[in-house]
Amino acid sequence: MKARNLYAGGAVDRAAHRRNDADWIEAQLHHAETRILPVWRNQNLILATDPPAAGRVSLKTLGAARPAETAAAFLGLFEAVPHFAVDVSHLDDPADLASAAGAQFADLRELGPLLDPAEAGLLAYARGLLYWHRHHAHCGACGARTASAEAGHMRRCQNQACGAEHFPRTDPAVITLVTAGDACLLGRQASWPEGMYSTLAGFVEPGESLEDAVAREVFEETGVRVTRIRYIASQPWPFPASLMLGFRAEAEPGAAIAPTLDELEAVRWFTRTDLANRKAIGMRLPYRGAIARAMIEGWLETG
Repeated sequence: MKARNLYAGGAVDRAAHRRNDADWIEAQLHHAETRILPVWRNQNLILATDPPAAGRVSLKTLGAARPAETAAAFLGLFEAVPHFAVDVSHLDDPADLASAAGAQFADLRELGPLLDPAEAGLLAYARGLLYWHRHHAHCGACGARTASAEAGHMRRCQNQACGAEHFPRTDPAVITLVTAGDACLLGRQASWPEGMYSTLAGFVEPGESLEDAVAREVFEETGVRVTRIRYIASQPWPFPASLMLGFRAEAEPGAAIAPTLDELEAVRWFTRTDLANRKAIGMRLPYRGAIARAMIEGWLETG
């Protein structure tokens, strides 16, 4: 894979060492050039330009749309400008805020591949961090309310007898391209668009290595045993909170497909010729921007 995966641009200086400096964070929030990335019910603010671009607003423009009880989460410095994320999901209709910014709230999964990769990564960061905040308003240890801390990168239980500290979670998931000679093994879920097939994926379980997860997931879904498991690349996937860890693996000689079909509607081998002529056979690759698509295209490019 020649380029970074979408959302993995790393263009933000997260300035993590500054998160406990409350005075510095407050100064950045009120800096004249600071920009806010609002997120409304998992949708990002996106400029309806050609191509689309990340929608940003000033603290003044955000105005009353910022709920008093919600702290702004410091994302870092993007192109040397402080950026914060603010959840505006309390708004019944965010049209006024979107209109003031000349933008619209939209699903990043649909527009992400059209954005500048650095901006796509910034929006994914904002979406993922605020999703975590919305789902961790209460302490998992005692049930008391939590409050944002460390510039939005930690939540602390407000029960003094507990005081548990909670940090943003990311769920590791392995995603694997299994090959055998000139063919690769792909599956499809019934809910996907007609003809779409993709690589095999699943979440890592407690006490399990990444390689063990690859072997288990492939066997559970297809009945195929794999060898030569090797890491390829990763992709943050905040839909809602995953880190996709891409692997290649080879099917054991003579491996036959014996899928359980509990999760997949179909599993089959595709040759390079099949994929080159996929329109003719009614087959579709995964969405552009997904690591699955990049892994399949990377394999095709190897000849």
